[in-house]
Amino acid sequence: MRKRTVAILTLALLLFVAGACTPKVLTAAQAKDHVGETATVCGKGVSARYSDKSRGQPTFLNLDRPYPNHIFTIVIWGSDRSKFNTPEDAYRDKQICVTGKFESYQGVPQIIARDPGQIQVK
Repeated sequence: MRKRTVAILTLALLLFVAGACTPKVLTAAQAKDHVGETATVCGKGVSARYSDKSRGQPTFLNLDRPYPNHIFTIVIWGSDRSKFNTPEDAYRDKQICVTGKFESYQGVPQIIARDPGQIQVK
């Protein structure tokens, strides 16, 4: 009986730890409550813009709501842009998921994508 109890408790602990290590999957609207965390956000790429004349030459990909009413942004800096080909074309009008650490810029949550492996097309 004691061995069975130890086995059950060990299994429960392993399941708890595995669940804690799995990144959360959130909607774009939920991201605002998770700034500072690492997680995955899924949504539709509804607007995209490459700001080639701006400092850092960022590409902005907005999920679920277009700019200026955006609720979540993926930022790809110009120094990483070549890894993504033309991200404003590749991800616009597609269901995508991005994984990374949430930051906030002017009250809007964002993830900076430095590697194409962070973004999956669904």
